[in-house]
Amino acid sequence: MTEEENKEQNVEHFLDLIRKSRRGKFKVYIGMSAGVGKTYRMLQEAHSLLKSGIDIKIGYIEPHTRPETIALVEGLPIVPRRKLFYKGKELEEMDVPAILNLHPEVVIVDELAHSNIEGSKNEKRWQDVMDILNAGINVISAVNIQHLEGLNEEIQKITGIDVKERIPDKVLGFADEVVNIDLTSDELIARLKEGKIYQAEKIEAALKNFFKPEHILQLRELALKEVASQVERKIETELPKNVVLRKEKFLACISSNEETSRMIIRKTARLASYYKSKWYVLYVQTNRENADKIGLAAQRHLINNFKVATEMGAEILKVQSNNIANAISEIAIQKEITTICIGKPHFSLLKTIFSGNIFTQLLKKMSASDTDIVILS
Repeated sequence: MTEEENKEQNVEHFLDLIRKSRRGKFKVYIGMSAGVGKTYRMLQEAHSLLKSGIDIKIGYIEPHTRPETIALVEGLPIVPRRKLFYKGKELEEMDVPAILNLHPEVVIVDELAHSNIEGSKNEKRWQDVMDILNAGINVISAVNIQHLEGLNEEIQKITGIDVKERIPDKVLGFADEVVNIDLTSDELIARLKEGKIYQAEKIEAALKNFFKPEHILQLRELALKEVASQVERKIETELPKNVVLRKEKFLACISSNEETSRMIIRKTARLASYYKSKWYVLYVQTNRENADKIGLAAQRHLINNFKVATEMGAEILKVQSNNIANAISEIAIQKEITTICIGKPHFSLLKTIFSGNIFTQLLKKMSASDTDIVILS
């Protein structure tokens, strides 16, 4: 690369940084399906912002003939839609040039996955939103989980419907804030039956197809997961580098008791899976459980539990010590454990720990190292 090209690249990089700093903020309401209340919530927020003296306008809203939503539109400044003729019909689209000229502080743009009429500057509405954001205007928008490109195949398996209007997953990645509008399947179906989502003639078909309880539950899970991943992304990218997040690490303490140990392993595995964290299984072998003193059945149980734990993703730790509490605390400090999982008092290991002053010592040591102790039922 020549010196001149290098200079041009540096200038372009600097201009890019300036553009990003001037870019509007982007907030997206996401839901598991139509009817959860995304548009309603956007309009409520619009009224609150207007009362606070913010210059806010509706760029595009789709109330879907829902009376409660239509009522909320009243009193809000609206940018008139532009009229276009397509295949002999007069259609309406969001007027992006008008929004850019008016340059409000905030604009409401519904139906983020909408496909624009042929001949529009952009093929998709999300691209219009990017233009508005790049002009320094803040945008509040909404989309359903089934419109995400990356989930298309999964949505089709769940609902049997191939959703045609989709947005790239990266669009949510551009959002400064993603808010999930959540309802239970019973609440959503009740809204449908009350005529708050579709007109009467469409309700029966919707109940037999998209709005089956098992479909709604799966879509709800996808929406919750998506928002959780967006929050995780923001934490990773926006927290100051000197802020150290606590990384969960679990330690399952087991003995040669097969049933209780298996329960501890399974419950700890679920905790670790939930937190997406590393976990260990610790067996402290005392003199009473040396190979020449422990029964063959107990040895077999131990080996089986080690195998199960390994298959579930645990790292096995085996130490020899007559001081179980000390052994646990030493391993916890060494492996930077955040949570120690043990069984209820009928479990022989806990009985040993409770004897004398050992449990008190363990608690004291763990509190000094900011480690939790969980007694699993």
